[in-house]
Amino acid sequence: MNTHHDELCASPEWAAHLHDEVLPLAVARAALGKDLLEVGPGPGAATEWLRTKVDRLVAVEIEAAAASLLTDRFAGTNVEIRQGSGVALDFSDGSFDSAASFTMLHHVPTAALQNRLLAEILRVLRPGGVLVGSDSLPSQSLHTFHEGDIYNPVEPAAFLVRLQTLGYVDITLSVGDRLTFSAHKPTPKGAQS
Repeated sequence: MNTHHDELCASPEWAAHLHDEVLPLAVARAALGKDLLEVGPGPGAATEWLRTKVDRLVAVEIEAAAASLLTDRFAGTNVEIRQGSGVALDFSDGSFDSAASFTMLHHVPTAALQNRLLAEILRVLRPGGVLVGSDSLPSQSLHTFHEGDIYNPVEPAAFLVRLQTLGYVDITLSVGDRLTFSAHKPTPKGAQS
């Protein structure tokens, strides 16, 4: 991330925005269960809020320096930090009740890689598990703000089709000043989630 972006994401104002406006809306209709996977926590603003909603949170961060800072920050809590890529998650199938992705999908450089990440999340969710998240909507001001960064925002209508194509069901998209979404892993017929 460029310097301005890095500073914003680590600011108390950004954390307050996530905690007060973004996260409650994103998880309002979702049962997170006990075990949550967060992909792309960055400085951990969403992690801090999410960890109070589950018994165990595992956060996967691609940047080694950020993962190290998060490890120190969340030592002794219910949060486990793993350094790695969301497109190759080091977990067995059906490891988590829920997954979360907040304001990070637009940092994944291509739609194909975004789809791989979303497919990996689906793989590690238990049947009936839910992916919750939000991301920025495309705009010229955000394009300018991301100068020197990866900026690949998702288009809401195309995102719905992409989630369906990957195998998610019970998808809810909300478009306001951001895209907020939830999508579930199917439960096999005859089974209860």
